[in-house]
Amino acid sequence: MSGEAVLGQVFEKGMAGKMAFILLDRGWILVPAGFLFGRALLLSQLSPFALSFFAAVLMMKKEVGPRVFLAVLAGALTVSTVQAAVVFSLLFGFLLMHRLFRTLHKGETAPVPFFVFFTTIVVKSVFSYIVNGSAFVPAYDLVLAAIEASLAFVLTLIFMQCMPFLSLSGRIRTLKTEEWISLLIVFASAATGMAGWMIGSLEVDHIAARYLVTAISFLSGAAFGSAAGVVSGLILSLAGVNDFHEMSILAFAGLLGGLFKEWKRSGAIAGLMTATVLAGFYGEGNVTDMAALYESAAAAVLLCLTPKLWTDHLSKLIPGTAEHSIEQQRYLRKVRDVTANRMEQFSDLFDALSGSFAQSVQQETAEREVDLFLSGITEKTCQTCFKKEQCWAYQFNETYELMKNILEDADSGQEVLSPHLAKELEQYCFRPARVEAEIRSQLTYYRANKKLKQQMKESRKIVAEQLEGMSKVMRDFAEEMKREEETHITQEEKITTAIESFGMEITDIRVFSVQKGGVDIEMTVPYSKGHGESEKIIAPILSDLLNEYIIVVDEQQDGSGVRSIFRSATAFRVVTGLAHTAKGGGLISGDSFSAIEIGTGKFAIAISDGMGNGGRAHDESSATIRLLKQILQSGIEETVAVKSINSILSLRTNDEVFSTLDLAIIDLQDARTVFLKVGSAPSFIKRGDQVLKVEAGNVPIGILQQFEVETVHEQLKSGDLLITMSDGVFEGPEFIENADVWMKRKIKSIDTTDPQAFADLLMDEVIRTQSNEIKDDMTLCVARIEHNVPEWAAIPIYDIEPAEKKKKKPDRRRAV
Repeated sequence: MSGEAVLGQVFEKGMAGKMAFILLDRGWILVPAGFLFGRALLLSQLSPFALSFFAAVLMMKKEVGPRVFLAVLAGALTVSTVQAAVVFSLLFGFLLMHRLFRTLHKGETAPVPFFVFFTTIVVKSVFSYIVNGSAFVPAYDLVLAAIEASLAFVLTLIFMQCMPFLSLSGRIRTLKTEEWISLLIVFASAATGMAGWMIGSLEVDHIAARYLVTAISFLSGAAFGSAAGVVSGLILSLAGVNDFHEMSILAFAGLLGGLFKEWKRSGAIAGLMTATVLAGFYGEGNVTDMAALYESAAAAVLLCLTPKLWTDHLSKLIPGTAEHSIEQQRYLRKVRDVTANRMEQFSDLFDALSGSFAQSVQQETAEREVDLFLSGITEKTCQTCFKKEQCWAYQFNETYELMKNILEDADSGQEVLSPHLAKELEQYCFRPARVEAEIRSQLTYYRANKKLKQQMKESRKIVAEQLEGMSKVMRDFAEEMKREEETHITQEEKITTAIESFGMEITDIRVFSVQKGGVDIEMTVPYSKGHGESEKIIAPILSDLLNEYIIVVDEQQDGSGVRSIFRSATAFRVVTGLAHTAKGGGLISGDSFSAIEIGTGKFAIAISDGMGNGGRAHDESSATIRLLKQILQSGIEETVAVKSINSILSLRTNDEVFSTLDLAIIDLQDARTVFLKVGSAPSFIKRGDQVLKVEAGNVPIGILQQFEVETVHEQLKSGDLLITMSDGVFEGPEFIENADVWMKRKIKSIDTTDPQAFADLLMDEVIRTQSNEIKDDMTLCVARIEHNVPEWAAIPIYDIEPAEKKKKKPDRRRAV
């Protein structure tokens, strides 16, 4: 957001707001600043501020340059005519050098500090020689000129960095720490330009410096306040040796004012007055110097007169303040809402495209294809027939039905028409042989066109389903983004109290969700030599507080400790075992396997068997598994995922290379399982002494471009064994009449419940039936479903009840 827009929103109310808008946006604030920098001196003879400030203004806000030029000269003239001559020479020399070398820098700001450096060292050396005459000492005067030129070089960089903020040119954003320090240097340097100004017995530069430090401590806290005090005190002490004691007052005032920040302005003022009194005791042994107290009181009055609108706006730009955090959260919330709305727009677009494709599929009918074909036949046969009007005008329905029956009979593959159709055609048509010959000659084109139209129809349907799936994924993502990050202050306090009751300390905690089954908590735990405090102590405490098992999903070490992420544990877990072998004991198998968590509290087991054996079959099956993993992890529904894989694999090659897919998706919260079997062997569920068979009739992937996926739903239980296998295992046993009965008997006879041992024993039984020969690729996966019991049990907390539990004593208030 531009500076003008910010002021238009923030400073539009009241006279103070309008004045700030004029001073900052129109650049008039730079004129009095230039006057002060023209007066500012270090060690009573160094003036690095005037040229540095003018150069920065000329580069960053050129239209204000003439006004600042005159203001700087006017400020120098109030010091002395010699100082005015020196400043004029510096400004004129810089303009001359900038003009001479403009073809080299071409408007860039990088060479400007070097121009300032060389101009300062040349002009100051010449003036020292002219003023001192015979008293000119090169070893002293030239070094002093070099020091002043170096300070001017650094100050030019600082002024150019702060100029966008002072003139509101560009986007107003949160300032970094080094940028705030640069601004402090600018403000403190401007305060040195007030040196020598008196209001009665009060020094104006002291009042300005104390007001600056007190305001910053009030806005930002102890860190920035003490830094402002040190910087301001150091610059004032360089401007006048007698002001060295100001550093102690300002630094202590900034520290105390920041510590008393919770008391708002009164706290900052109390810190300033306390620092003034203590500094008086330290310097003089008493507080008889009332001028210092009056100067602090004047600074306090200025702080009270500062409009709240200004302080609220400035506090948003200071990192670490509450206002800055609120502003950042508001900005992030706005970005999140904009992104979510854009995702919803994309979702609506995909919905519209999906509906368009689905509508075009529904509109196309087989009758229209028949009409187009018959119109072409009649154009070549009936157009010149004398019975055309009788057949197609007076007996249209009978003629159309006869031609349609002839087309269907010829399309069935018979070389001659059926007797009753041939007889009917001869009785009805004057040219029966010609009509039949024309239908048969055009039949090849009809079939090709019909097949092409069907493929296009199926392709559009596939695209419609995929667009609908993408729309659903985007809409779900948008809804997830729109979920407001609730502030669980009471839960944070309760968790902190419970953990601290065990003698542990946590430095930061953030509760994102305490929803049942969706707990999400992050906290920083001081690192303690890797003893696993998060897993062994904190997670069990959270399990008791939230009345569900909580586990540690990630730990990352940073400078302040270990950042641990706690989330809800799933109700079930899956332990898998795999037995895998290639045909003839080879190295490359046509089968591929994968067992993954797809990120939504579900576990997927997939086996794909490529047609045949060897590398080509392996490529097809591995491509199926790879695409399946990527699509499922993106959040697309499993049926749409299988159809998408089928369309991709069927369209990418003309070779007849197919693959099967056996997919089981287990919900880890309730153990509900969805089976999608595409040309694959049946699966088996062993539950105690029972063996259940799971099968479905779907053609392999890649044969048809469009097919409906049949799903089978089963409810698994803890202790169940799920056995999935490729056809090499199921059809492998030789001399077995009923493979189902044999496989069930073998599964029932194996006593072990270890998935890996079970898979090895069953594979060994199959190989034995083949005379110890491996005649096909074989893959066997065994998965055991069991309750997920964390390694560490919940630790009961007796003095703090969980938020979800019903309180036994309603009249007693507890920390939640």
